[in-house]
Amino acid sequence: MSQADVLVIGLTVFALAVFVGFEIITKVPPTLHTPLMSGSNAISGITIAGAIISAGANQGVLTDWLGFAAVVFATVNAVGGFMVTHRMLGMFQKKK
Repeated sequence: MSQADVLVIGLTVFALAVFVGFEIITKVPPTLHTPLMSGSNAISGITIAGAIISAGANQGVLTDWLGFAAVVFATVNAVGGFMVTHRMLGMFQKKK
């Protein structure tokens, strides 16, 4: 398989993931956003693991920098998601 074939397959998977993700998110009713946010935080953890593997693959300078950027962005996403979830759950606790 040539590098052009691998690139086309990768771009196809990316485009399909963007399309499916957009369709799923736009169809979710507002009452389900909090439980789904907890699930997306778990997915962000998986993304962090994959980004760390990518950053440490030593395939070249570009791969190292893209892997590092993926680690940073996935970490920000996961931490921000947990902070928002914690704040939303705090809204349902009894006042002291």
